[in-house]
Amino acid sequence: MTIGRKPLGPAAMTGAERQARHRARLAGIPVQPDPPARPKPPGAPSRQARWDAAIAILIAVRGEYAAWLDALPDALRDTPTGQALQAIADLDLEEIASVYLPKGYGRD
Repeated sequence: MTIGRKPLGPAAMTGAERQARHRARLAGIPVQPDPPARPKPPGAPSRQARWDAAIAILIAVRGEYAAWLDALPDALRDTPTGQALQAIADLDLEEIASVYLPKGYGRD
């Protein structure tokens, strides 16, 4: 069993925070505790799931631009639009898609 009060926020205050709170009380400034941290809503996608969805969108859009580039007449391939479409079609998104960050805290 621990001795002392329960923390007012989600975690115990540091020494500097306690000192600042004490000085504020001495100065007569009303002190409000920090609001508790909101938990992640249930069913919210993980970072990895959001990363995978973003990569899937990029790959789909790159395919649309590649189709646009294929439909572009040869006379327009050297225009700024044609060069931009070629640069997008040349992107290597498969390398980016293969990146998986470790989950950390021993859950790798």
